[in-house]
Amino acid sequence: MPGTRNSGLLALGGIALAAVLAVLGHLEVSDDLNPWSLTVSDFAVSDRGGVIDTAMAVLAAATVVLLPALRRAGAGRLAGALLVAWSAGLLAAAVVPTNEPGLPMDTAAYLHRYASVVAFLALPVAGWLLARGLGGRATGWLRGLALTSLLLAAAMVWSAYPGDRLLIGLAERLLILAEVALLAVVAATLAGRRVGGVAVSRGWEHRQLAEVAREVTPARGA
Repeated sequence: MPGTRNSGLLALGGIALAAVLAVLGHLEVSDDLNPWSLTVSDFAVSDRGGVIDTAMAVLAAATVVLLPALRRAGAGRLAGALLVAWSAGLLAAAVVPTNEPGLPMDTAAYLHRYASVVAFLALPVAGWLLARGLGGRATGWLRGLALTSLLLAAAMVWSAYPGDRLLIGLAERLLILAEVALLAVVAATLAGRRVGGVAVSRGWEHRQLAEVAREVTPARGA
Protein backbone atom coordinates (compact mmCIF):
# COMPACT_ATOMS: atom_id res chain seq x y z
CA MET A 1 0.00 0.00 0.00
CA PRO A 2 1.48 3.39 -0.97
CA GLY A 3 0.57 4.92 2.41
CA THR A 4 2.53 2.25 4.26
CA ARG A 5 5.58 2.67 2.05
CA ASN A 6 5.45 6.46 2.30
CA SER A 7 5.19 6.29 6.08
CA GLY A 8 8.29 4.11 6.19
CA LEU A 9 10.22 6.47 3.93
CA LEU A 10 9.13 9.54 5.90
CA ALA A 11 10.12 7.88 9.16
CA LEU A 12 13.52 6.92 7.72
CA GLY A 13 14.07 10.54 6.78
CA GLY A 14 13.17 11.65 10.30
CA ILE A 15 15.51 9.07 11.85
CA ALA A 16 18.37 10.20 9.61
CA LEU A 17 17.73 13.86 10.46
CA ALA A 18 17.65 13.08 14.19
CA ALA A 19 20.97 11.24 13.91
CA VAL A 20 22.62 14.18 12.12
CA LEU A 21 21.28 16.65 14.70
CA ALA A 22 22.52 14.50 17.58
CA VAL A 23 26.03 14.40 16.11
CA LEU A 24 26.01 18.17 15.56
CA GLY A 25 24.87 18.64 19.15
CA HIS A 26 27.92 16.81 20.40
CA LEU A 27 30.25 18.85 18.20
CA GLU A 28 28.88 22.19 19.40
CA VAL A 29 29.23 21.68 23.16
CA SER A 30 32.15 22.66 25.37
CA ASP A 31 35.32 20.58 25.15
CA ASP A 32 35.13 20.19 28.94
CA LEU A 33 32.26 17.68 28.58
CA ASN A 34 33.41 14.06 28.38
CA PRO A 35 31.13 11.84 26.25
CA TRP A 36 32.41 8.67 27.97
CA SER A 37 31.42 9.74 31.49
CA LEU A 38 28.50 12.10 30.78
CA THR A 39 25.13 11.18 29.28
CA VAL A 40 23.49 12.72 26.23
CA SER A 41 21.16 14.55 28.63
CA ASP A 42 24.19 16.15 30.29
CA PHE A 43 25.21 17.46 26.89
CA ALA A 44 21.67 18.62 26.07
CA VAL A 45 21.22 20.59 29.30
CA SER A 46 24.21 22.74 28.37
CA ASP A 47 22.30 23.88 25.29
CA ARG A 48 18.63 23.91 26.30
CA GLY A 49 16.34 23.91 23.30
CA GLY A 50 19.29 23.15 21.05
CA VAL A 51 19.89 20.51 18.43
CA ILE A 52 20.00 17.49 20.78
CA ASP A 53 16.57 18.33 22.20
CA THR A 54 15.35 18.86 18.65
CA ALA A 55 16.79 15.48 17.61
CA MET A 56 14.82 13.75 20.38
CA ALA A 57 11.60 15.45 19.30
CA VAL A 58 12.20 14.54 15.65
CA LEU A 59 12.82 10.90 16.58
CA ALA A 60 9.59 10.83 18.57
CA ALA A 61 7.71 12.29 15.58
CA ALA A 62 9.27 9.73 13.23
CA THR A 63 7.94 6.96 15.46
CA VAL A 64 4.45 8.42 15.49
CA VAL A 65 4.49 8.46 11.67
CA LEU A 66 4.98 4.67 11.72
CA LEU A 67 1.99 3.87 13.95
CA PRO A 68 -0.82 3.94 11.31
CA ALA A 69 1.32 1.91 8.90
CA LEU A 70 2.07 -0.67 11.57
CA ARG A 71 -1.64 -1.00 12.36
CA ARG A 72 -2.34 -1.62 8.69
CA ALA A 73 0.42 -4.23 8.69
CA GLY A 74 -1.31 -6.06 11.55
CA ALA A 75 0.81 -4.97 14.53
CA GLY A 76 -0.78 -5.71 17.90
CA ARG A 77 -2.09 -3.09 20.29
CA LEU A 78 0.59 -3.77 22.89
CA ALA A 79 3.39 -3.08 20.41
CA GLY A 80 1.63 0.13 19.37
CA ALA A 81 1.18 1.21 23.00
CA LEU A 82 4.88 0.60 23.70
CA LEU A 83 5.86 2.72 20.69
CA VAL A 84 3.62 5.49 22.02
CA ALA A 85 5.36 5.17 25.40
CA TRP A 86 8.75 5.42 23.67
CA SER A 87 7.67 8.55 21.79
CA ALA A 88 6.12 10.16 24.88
CA GLY A 89 9.20 9.37 26.96
CA LEU A 90 11.49 10.90 24.34
CA LEU A 91 9.37 14.02 24.07
CA ALA A 92 9.14 14.44 27.85
CA ALA A 93 12.92 14.02 28.17
CA ALA A 94 13.41 16.68 25.49
CA VAL A 95 11.04 19.16 27.16
CA VAL A 96 11.96 18.56 30.82
CA PRO A 97 15.69 19.10 31.41
CA THR A 98 17.93 17.14 33.71
CA ASN A 99 20.20 18.92 36.19
CA GLU A 100 23.59 20.38 35.33
CA PRO A 101 26.41 17.84 35.79
CA GLY A 102 27.57 17.76 39.42
CA LEU A 103 24.43 19.37 40.87
CA PRO A 104 21.91 17.50 43.05
CA MET A 105 18.86 16.17 41.22
CA ASP A 106 15.65 18.19 41.46
CA THR A 107 12.08 17.21 40.53
CA ALA A 108 12.59 18.03 36.85
CA ALA A 109 15.72 15.88 36.74
CA TYR A 110 13.86 12.90 38.20
CA LEU A 111 11.03 13.34 35.69
CA HIS A 112 13.61 13.47 32.92
CA ARG A 113 15.34 10.33 34.20
CA TYR A 114 12.23 8.19 34.48
CA ALA A 115 10.82 9.41 31.16
CA SER A 116 14.10 8.24 29.61
CA VAL A 117 13.89 4.89 31.41
CA VAL A 118 10.37 4.32 30.07
CA ALA A 119 11.50 5.15 26.55
CA PHE A 120 14.63 2.99 26.65
CA LEU A 121 12.73 -0.06 27.91
CA ALA A 122 9.57 0.34 25.81
CA LEU A 123 11.22 0.36 22.38
CA PRO A 124 13.15 -2.96 22.56
CA VAL A 125 10.07 -4.77 23.89
CA ALA A 126 8.01 -3.28 21.06
CA GLY A 127 10.67 -4.35 18.57
CA TRP A 128 10.57 -7.93 19.87
CA LEU A 129 6.78 -8.01 19.51
CA LEU A 130 6.95 -6.60 15.99
CA ALA A 131 9.66 -9.00 14.84
CA ARG A 132 7.47 -11.94 13.93
CA GLY A 133 4.72 -9.90 12.26
CA LEU A 134 7.08 -7.98 9.99
CA GLY A 135 8.73 -11.22 8.91
CA GLY A 136 11.65 -11.83 6.57
CA ARG A 137 15.11 -10.71 7.57
CA ALA A 138 13.58 -8.05 9.79
CA THR A 139 12.68 -10.74 12.33
CA GLY A 140 16.28 -11.63 13.10
CA TRP A 141 17.47 -8.03 13.09
CA LEU A 142 14.72 -6.83 15.39
CA ARG A 143 15.19 -9.64 17.89
CA GLY A 144 18.96 -9.19 17.90
CA LEU A 145 18.72 -5.42 18.37
CA ALA A 146 16.03 -5.80 21.04
CA LEU A 147 18.21 -8.16 23.08
CA THR A 148 21.26 -5.94 22.57
CA SER A 149 19.29 -2.91 23.74
CA LEU A 150 18.11 -4.65 26.90
CA LEU A 151 21.65 -5.81 27.72
CA LEU A 152 22.99 -2.28 27.22
CA ALA A 153 20.18 -0.88 29.35
CA ALA A 154 21.21 -3.29 32.12
CA ALA A 155 24.83 -2.14 31.73
CA MET A 156 23.72 1.47 32.04
CA VAL A 157 21.71 0.72 35.21
CA TRP A 158 24.75 -1.01 36.69
CA SER A 159 26.93 1.99 35.82
CA ALA A 160 24.41 4.47 37.28
CA TYR A 161 24.26 2.73 40.67
CA PRO A 162 26.90 0.20 41.84
CA GLY A 163 29.29 1.13 39.03
CA ASP A 164 29.71 4.75 40.19
CA ARG A 165 28.82 5.99 36.66
CA LEU A 166 31.76 4.15 35.09
CA LEU A 167 31.58 4.75 31.31
CA ILE A 168 27.88 5.60 31.61
CA GLY A 169 28.11 7.91 28.61
CA LEU A 170 29.52 5.13 26.43
CA ALA A 171 26.87 2.65 27.60
CA GLU A 172 24.05 5.12 26.89
CA ARG A 173 25.32 6.04 23.45
CA LEU A 174 25.63 2.38 22.46
CA LEU A 175 22.10 1.84 23.78
CA ILE A 176 20.78 4.77 21.75
CA LEU A 177 22.59 3.49 18.65
CA ALA A 178 21.00 0.04 19.05
CA GLU A 179 17.51 1.45 19.59
CA VAL A 180 17.71 3.89 16.69
CA ALA A 181 18.90 1.01 14.49
CA LEU A 182 15.91 -1.05 15.67
CA LEU A 183 13.53 1.76 14.75
CA ALA A 184 15.26 2.16 11.38
CA VAL A 185 14.76 -1.56 10.63
CA VAL A 186 11.03 -1.20 11.31
CA ALA A 187 10.82 1.88 9.08
CA ALA A 188 12.90 0.29 6.30
CA THR A 189 10.75 -2.85 6.35
CA LEU A 190 7.59 -0.80 5.92
CA ALA A 191 9.27 1.30 3.22
CA GLY A 192 10.02 -1.91 1.33
CA ARG A 193 6.37 -2.96 1.11
CA ARG A 194 5.34 -3.54 -2.48
CA VAL A 195 2.34 -4.30 -4.70
CA GLY A 196 -0.90 -3.60 -2.90
CA GLY A 197 0.73 -3.23 0.50
CA VAL A 198 1.65 -6.94 0.72
CA ALA A 199 5.04 -7.67 2.23
CA VAL A 200 6.58 -10.23 -0.10
CA SER A 201 9.16 -12.05 1.97
CA ARG A 202 11.83 -14.27 0.48
CA GLY A 203 10.22 -17.31 2.04
CA TRP A 204 6.89 -16.52 0.38
CA GLU A 205 8.61 -16.06 -2.97
CA HIS A 206 10.39 -19.39 -2.62
CA ARG A 207 7.15 -21.20 -1.84
CA GLN A 208 5.49 -19.66 -4.90
CA LEU A 209 8.40 -20.72 -7.13
CA ALA A 210 8.25 -24.25 -5.73
CA GLU A 211 4.54 -24.48 -6.56
CA VAL A 212 5.15 -23.26 -10.10
CA ALA A 213 7.95 -25.82 -10.50
CA ARG A 214 5.68 -28.64 -9.39
CA GLU A 215 3.07 -27.61 -11.96
CA VAL A 216 5.54 -27.20 -14.82
CA THR A 217 7.61 -30.37 -14.28
CA PRO A 218 4.87 -32.93 -15.15
CA ALA A 219 4.04 -31.01 -18.30
CA ARG A 220 7.63 -31.35 -19.46
CA GLY A 221 7.55 -35.09 -18.89
CA ALA A 222 4.30 -35.61 -20.86
